[in-house]
Amino acid sequence: MSRDTHPGVQCPHCQSHLALVPVPPSAVPANAAPAGAPGPTPPVVLLKEEWSPPPVAEVLAVYAGRVKDTATAMRGAARVRESLNRAKSAAAQRKAAQKAARQTPKSA
Repeated sequence: MSRDTHPGVQCPHCQSHLALVPVPPSAVPANAAPAGAPGPTPPVVLLKEEWSPPPVAEVLAVYAGRVKDTATAMRGAARVRESLNRAKSAAAQRKAAQKAARQTPKSA
């Protein structure tokens, strides 16, 4: 559920969502209710609600009905392999150039 569409109360300072939790009567001080108040009303305590990501099944449900396109997958894999091979060879050339630059020339 999006934070923008989440019903409930928000903290005025940090804008995090708050959950309403009833407090047991044993935790309420005797002088909490004003004199002449109509009946005992349990106070409500605001607790900060921790954000959690959506369930994985809900996120992956978007992809559930899709058919695997083998040709596209093979082309993508080939491009990734080609890119990795280029990166490896460039790294090897850089390493060789650095090694050659560090070596001191030997005098005759």
